[in-house]
Amino acid sequence: MKYVLIGCGRIAGSHIRAALDNDIEITAVCDILPENMQILLENFNFNTSEIKKYTDYKKLLDENKADIAAIATDSGVHAEIALYCIDRGINLIIEKPMAMSIEDAEKIINLSEKKGVKVTVCHQNRFNTAVQKMRAALEGGRFGKISHGAVNIRWSRDKNYYDQADWRGKWAQDGGTLMNQCIHGLDLLRWMMNDEIDTVYGVTNRRLHDYIEAEDIGVAVVKFKNGSVATIEGTVNVYPRNLEETLYLFGERGTVKIGGESANAVDIWDFADENDIDKANKKFSESTVNIYGNGHISVYADIIEAIKNDRQPYIDAYAGKDAVELVLAIYKSQKERRAVTLPLENFASIDMTGEF
Repeated sequence: MKYVLIGCGRIAGSHIRAALDNDIEITAVCDILPENMQILLENFNFNTSEIKKYTDYKKLLDENKADIAAIATDSGVHAEIALYCIDRGINLIIEKPMAMSIEDAEKIINLSEKKGVKVTVCHQNRFNTAVQKMRAALEGGRFGKISHGAVNIRWSRDKNYYDQADWRGKWAQDGGTLMNQCIHGLDLLRWMMNDEIDTVYGVTNRRLHDYIEAEDIGVAVVKFKNGSVATIEGTVNVYPRNLEETLYLFGERGTVKIGGESANAVDIWDFADENDIDKANKKFSESTVNIYGNGHISVYADIIEAIKNDRQPYIDAYAGKDAVELVLAIYKSQKERRAVTLPLENFASIDMTGEF
């Protein structure tokens, strides 16, 4: 399969590493800054003359055959590029968030189904071994009736981080900490809690980063249609470095806490019907290269298999929309100072402009 990468910034190395690990042919890369492409290719010891380089993604796609394209640009143009690719029948790997509005997320879903194109979204933490262990226990009914869940993303981002790219922290191009840093945790929470949300009540603010437009702290309470509830805390205000990303699930017969810096370790694993596997799981931890974890390799392997076998990817466009919808519901709740009922319609990150 021929592969192209659009966007060669901070996360691009994880995509190149995953493409190489899955033996797909990297034919071209694109970035509006030529130096980003050069640095990326040199970091992986490519002969840079053998891989085409473009500053215009449309020209790249018009001049090269691509079976799979990965979109790793600033978030504000994910949907625009995705729709251009889908219209040309190119299968997609889209970095989170899939889109910045409900309308654009639905456009991606509808057009991909019309064109028969596979779309997967990089909520790669779903593939973390610790997370998979929790999911298997949930699907096996070991928790019994679910009481509640919680996700806490307590990270640190300073001014230097935001100065590295002028789109960061802006409503139109990035959103705030919930849309950028915390959406992985929100995706895991919604996935584990059975997806069907009734209402969301959220409060967000910009406390310590007055040089950005969006929030640096967000908290929310989520009520699910089955009666279970969950809490969310997401922030980049932790001093002096990332503290944790934790996911809790509480049931009548089990309690699990997934922790580590990127939901890559088991902190608590207790079940009423404990077995030998449970005893081993109590101490489980997966080493990772960086905070992005190891999941990109699995995301790539899955979409390749999905294309070959004509099935939906494990993390499909509907999953991408669900995560965006939860973030936007918290934003809308903050904007309107009330609980918001799902499904959410006609709301976008840019609708928060001027909130703080």
